[in-house]
Amino acid sequence: MVQRYMSLPTLKRSQHSIIIFTLGVVLFLSVCCFAGLLVFDFYRNCDPLNAGLISNDDQLLPIYVMQTVGHLQGIPGLFIAGVFGAALSSLSVVLNATALVFLQDIVRGSFKVQLSERATNILVKSVIVVLGAVAMALIFVLEKLSGILSVATSVTAIAGGTTFGMFTLGMLVPWSNTKGALAGAVAGALMSGWVSFGSQAAIGAGRIGSHKLNVSVSDCLANYTIPEADYSNEADVFPLYRLSFHWITVIGVLSTLLVGTVVSFLTGPTVLKKLDAELISPVIHRFLPKECFPPRNANPDFTRDNTAQTFTHLLANSGDSPSDLGRY
Repeated sequence: MVQRYMSLPTLKRSQHSIIIFTLGVVLFLSVCCFAGLLVFDFYRNCDPLNAGLISNDDQLLPIYVMQTVGHLQGIPGLFIAGVFGAALSSLSVVLNATALVFLQDIVRGSFKVQLSERATNILVKSVIVVLGAVAMALIFVLEKLSGILSVATSVTAIAGGTTFGMFTLGMLVPWSNTKGALAGAVAGALMSGWVSFGSQAAIGAGRIGSHKLNVSVSDCLANYTIPEADYSNEADVFPLYRLSFHWITVIGVLSTLLVGTVVSFLTGPTVLKKLDAELISPVIHRFLPKECFPPRNANPDFTRDNTAQTFTHLLANSGDSPSDLGRY
């Protein structure tokens, strides 16, 4: 995402892109929350999971669509087409970007291999096919886990938490250096990955489960009994594995910041007097030495955009009148 912003020609366009992206994410999450509220209200007295109508929480929205607008011809198909279209578009972007990153950073960057155009096309397409096959194979793994949302959030939190931690380290820790950032990134990825995959392995083994709020089946057509949840066996599971998957990003960020700060300090911190204050968050500016800030011009006329006014100002200070400009 950062590379996309940096590819824009000006800072203003990058800022506008970030604003548009943020508004889009807020709108998307708002729609998701609203859809969740609709589903919750519709099934408030007849939980379809405990009633046996569905086998997984991921099926709540599809069954809601079928029971509310399923009688309208074309609407269920439109819903399925929208879901598959959104999934395939996102998947195609990820596969293409990953294949190009593999080509640019690993093949050309690490191994210094320069391929012909034909070999490059074959390599990129082969990587896409392999990644697609791996994605298809992971479908059978998802059946054993807690659901798509928790798995996707847990996996993306590994990269998201590490990346956010690195940028936060650079903005808030003035003495951070390259070694500290690298060590922090490795530590954050390992820590969040350990918690993420460990918790998913515990869920797949049936050692822990999702703690859910109380639901009702009083208005269901048939008589159902909600089984009592038993969480007594979870006491033997490692405490970090019992955390919600929403905390994995926080774990990655904190690990990156802590390790990155300590390693930067031990391996030779950046000299603060030679630091560019523009690279540090304004919150930290008050703690930086004066040498970090370039001297500001006291006269607003001395700018690159008003050369004529600047020249006139110089002549006025030297005792010449504006009418003498022709001499110069």
